[in-house]
Amino acid sequence: MDEQQFKERTKKVAVRILTMSESLPKTQSGQVIGRQIVRSATSVGANYRAACRAKSTADMINKLKIVEEEADETLYWMELIVEANLLSEQKLVSLVAEMNEILAMTVASIRTLRNRKS
Repeated sequence: MDEQQFKERTKKVAVRILTMSESLPKTQSGQVIGRQIVRSATSVGANYRAACRAKSTADMINKLKIVEEEADETLYWMELIVEANLLSEQKLVSLVAEMNEILAMTVASIRTLRNRKS
């Protein structure tokens, strides 16, 4: 997958999270978790774009580490949504799978860059 395709993929998953967050209950917990997951999910793509503009390999690794953290945090919020019965697990299965793939590709990229740097 090339840089442009990954940018599109991270943007599409962010849009899907935005849509999903609208179906969360309008309770205090639904609203708090909704804000958190929107923030972390949209941050994945934004920080990947920043990584693409990195000034050095070390800078790119640092920015990709942020992508990794935000993707993992997004997965955490999805786990909470299911465990708190805010939405059914079935409604999040494909989103969780997509975010896990994005996370795995990000970790693999970091590993590749570190090995290249050594």
